[in-house]
Amino acid sequence: MPTPPPQTPEARAAALAKAAISRRVRAEAKDKLKIGSMNLMELFAASDLGDEAGDMLAKLKVVSVLESLPGVGKVRARKLMEELEIKESRRVRGLGTNQRKALLERFPD
Repeated sequence: MPTPPPQTPEARAAALAKAAISRRVRAEAKDKLKIGSMNLMELFAASDLGDEAGDMLAKLKVVSVLESLPGVGKVRARKLMEELEIKESRRVRGLGTNQRKALLERFPD
């Protein structure tokens, strides 16, 4: 694998700042899911927006979203993904309409 081209210190700092913002946005969304102030439908709607925050949410792994839901742990999340035939590496953006529909039926609130 070739090495990436060298970055200027300013470009590197900007990339690091953007990555930190992305992590913060995704962590806040998972926290909102955990406490119940956001549901799965709202997360899907937010990730479908074409804005920068929507792109950040669309990159969340589905398994981490499910683990953030109240009453769902690591084991239940993986069992559910296997049952719905969703690969563990799948991200929110990569979910098909039938997969989204199946998840929303399981977690309507």
